[in-house]
Amino acid sequence: MAMLLSVMVAKADEGMWLPYSLNGQNLAEMQALGCKLTAEQIFDLNQPSLKDAIVQFGGGCTGEIISPQGLLLTNHHCGLSYVQKHSSVEHDYLTDGFWAKSWDEELPNPGLSVLFLDKVADMTSEVLNGVKDGMSEAERREIIEKNTHNIKEGYKTKPFHKVEIVPFYSGNQYILFEYVEYKDVRLVCCPPWGIGKFGADTDNWTWPRHKGDFNIFRVYVDKDNNPANYSKDNVPMKSKKYLPINLDGVKPGDYAMILGYPGSTDRYSTSYTVKNIIEEEGPAIIDCRTTKLDNYRKHMDADQEVFIKYASKQASVSNYWKYYIGQVKQLKRNHVYERRLAQEEEFKNWVNAFPQLKSQYGNIFDGIEQKWQILDEIEKSFTYHREAGWNGGEAIAFSRRFMRIDKMIEDKAEKEDIKAAAEKMQGSVDAFFKDYDMPLDQDVTAALLGLFYKNIPSNLMPSEILRIGQENNGDFTAYVAKAFEKSVFTDKARLEKWMQKPKSLKKDPIYALSMNIIESYQELYARYEEALNLGNEGERLYMKGLIEMQSDRNFYPDANFTMRLTYGTVEPYKAADAVNYNYYTTMDGVMAKYVPGNWEFDIPQDVRDLVAKKDYGRYANENGELVVNFITTNDITGGNSGSPVIDGEGNLIGLAFDGNWEAMSGDLNFENKVQRTICMDARYLLWCIEKVGKCDNIIKELVIK
Repeated sequence: MAMLLSVMVAKADEGMWLPYSLNGQNLAEMQALGCKLTAEQIFDLNQPSLKDAIVQFGGGCTGEIISPQGLLLTNHHCGLSYVQKHSSVEHDYLTDGFWAKSWDEELPNPGLSVLFLDKVADMTSEVLNGVKDGMSEAERREIIEKNTHNIKEGYKTKPFHKVEIVPFYSGNQYILFEYVEYKDVRLVCCPPWGIGKFGADTDNWTWPRHKGDFNIFRVYVDKDNNPANYSKDNVPMKSKKYLPINLDGVKPGDYAMILGYPGSTDRYSTSYTVKNIIEEEGPAIIDCRTTKLDNYRKHMDADQEVFIKYASKQASVSNYWKYYIGQVKQLKRNHVYERRLAQEEEFKNWVNAFPQLKSQYGNIFDGIEQKWQILDEIEKSFTYHREAGWNGGEAIAFSRRFMRIDKMIEDKAEKEDIKAAAEKMQGSVDAFFKDYDMPLDQDVTAALLGLFYKNIPSNLMPSEILRIGQENNGDFTAYVAKAFEKSVFTDKARLEKWMQKPKSLKKDPIYALSMNIIESYQELYARYEEALNLGNEGERLYMKGLIEMQSDRNFYPDANFTMRLTYGTVEPYKAADAVNYNYYTTMDGVMAKYVPGNWEFDIPQDVRDLVAKKDYGRYANENGELVVNFITTNDITGGNSGSPVIDGEGNLIGLAFDGNWEAMSGDLNFENKVQRTICMDARYLLWCIEKVGKCDNIIKELVIK
């Protein structure tokens, strides 16, 4: 497996590199671009290094420590759900922003934690112990799962430490990661909606951008600087490593490095994967989420209280709605399917040219083709089960949490035990109904079930959706209205009454529908597993064979939410014929987009007053402009949201938050000419803190160069 750990560089911008295995080639190219740091200054398990300033944030984003007292910077959209939980019509932090002027004003966030990477170890031989050629995929998976479980069980960890074992290169390698988890993370700053969410859905995944996409939190610890559960007695963390902020700004050609936790790419997949996304999965997700968002918008625009409740939910749904629109379009535009076919033909010719390779690689596409024959048939229904079914309407999704209690009732468990289990659900019930609007959910549920019935073949549809649709001519409005009127899961008082004396949920219309969808999904999942058993070995061997065939190619592993380093430069780009984009945007562009009263493009009055006076202070560039966003050639994906953009000396120059429309196919194929990372300029961050939030306390805490 040494072959897989070696890093071979072809281009500076493509590649999500493992920062603990940088070799001379990487460093030489990084240094040629302007990096002044050593490998040990970037990643060291024994001494403080840049990796100690980088965290997994909230299970899905990246954050970085930016002060000696544990200040943590991430994206606005990463922290949005926590700001939303603190917001109300009376204290609308989403619209107006939130700025803590002292530690006492910082707000706790139950359930929010961050992870610092502590140890890394290659466990490939241990995980694959007992795996033999010729095994079925099911047998192989069983051994790997058993070995992984035993390794984790035998691994000694301290309190607040957690261990993960993660596959790389399609299961050809396994690496163990140990993290330290900090569970007391408090909200410090959130800009107003007209900064942090400026451009919203319209501008999402596009350049030029004009968005202050940031939130600031703080990590708290016990008196000995150790991780601890929330306590009023906890104190700000003494940072092991933090990022100073560089005020010089950026220009074309400047070195830019990003450390973070990219979530998922599939750059070595076959043409079958690409074809399926274009024809089945992508369109299904787009249709379901378009329907959901249309109904969200109708209710959110009519009621500010509903807007506050659903701001984070709407943002979560819309982000990957537009992502899939762009991905499908750019996969076609950039001819990714055709490029995959050409690569596979090259691979087959290579295998056929060397007789010794035929026994290992000669028949791998047989299983892959069988796998995708099944997935092409079921993928659309599979996606609808998830997007329009058990994750579609909120009440349907929420009802699944009561499956254990219903099973206890069915098994005739002791009444005291059943009631105790129900009482433990009170926290979940409170949280659900705090941000729930029944009329909105009713409209969403009826619309999604109608879409399900209309677009999915009857043999791949849950039997209850088929029955209701047939009985009501495809219109689910009346059925859903009646179900919502009767169900305990759409009214808090009804549910709490049930919790006092739990009884079988089988006749609850929402619960019954949810269970029927799950049963149908499980039947589809059995076919999905059959497909994996047919094709996964071939795809794993294809990955291995590609590495052998293209020994001069940069085979960094696909993103899998483990720490990665990517490096490149600040650069403009040509998006299309006669469309040439500059590398930065300014407050002039913000004001040009301003639309009074518009939820996407309104700007707070105090911000407009500052701009009118050109009150940019020391944060203006040499032309007197306040730079808002800039772009780099770095390679990132989802999960990198909130990642720091770092200069050649280890200083913060920006905050990564998005990719660009022309490269939306990038998760499957890096588009070297046009792929860009969109970043918030560090000077705009500081301007917002000082001038908009008037948080001199934060400015004094930062180290600004």
